[in-house]
Amino acid sequence: MKIYLMRHGETEYNRVGRLQGQSDIPLNEFGIQLAEKTAEGLKSVSFDAVFSSPLQRALETARIVSGSRDVKVETDERLKEIHFGAGEGARFDEAKKDEAHPVHNFFCNPGCYVPKGDAESFDQVRERGKSFLEDKIFPLEAKLTAEGTTLHGSENGNVLIVAHGAFNRCILNRIAGIPDREFWTINLPNCAVSILSLEGGELRIVEASRVYYGTPVNGRP
Repeated sequence: MKIYLMRHGETEYNRVGRLQGQSDIPLNEFGIQLAEKTAEGLKSVSFDAVFSSPLQRALETARIVSGSRDVKVETDERLKEIHFGAGEGARFDEAKKDEAHPVHNFFCNPGCYVPKGDAESFDQVRERGKSFLEDKIFPLEAKLTAEGTTLHGSENGNVLIVAHGAFNRCILNRIAGIPDREFWTINLPNCAVSILSLEGGELRIVEASRVYYGTPVNGRP
């Protein structure tokens, strides 16, 4: 099975450098265009299932990319972006300059990031990502393997998952063995698609952070 793990298109918060977290910010016009170009780049891929974060920037991206395919977009709360609590809405530049800011280490020293209040840690995000994969994706791979067929004619089964920058990095970093202190190693622009293979319950990164448009935008905060 191949998993297409995708980040949503651009929002106004992305454009001006503000932290979104679980704030429900929609795509801007450019973000819609990026999703449409990505849909064109993936038009030959048949998806057996499509999953999305319920936050509208991800869900709208998933609907654009899935297009007219005969497959329902299923939302899952576990795919939401990391929650920053009181830090949501913060400007990147201000948080980076102020060592006392609650999300300063998230940007500048992620190996020492400790969430404040009801904000989430990297471990909490990884755990809900793991829960989602074990609940929704691994059983689907086992089912398709046992049946020797796919739902929509793809060779080995393809799944689209549309989520968020920090969430996707938590998944990719765990697979690649990247420690939290190097959290920003993988550049993930808006609408970046990372292709994973899943076989026998083992995940492998085939290609990280592919874009289907021109110059990548908002790859790192």
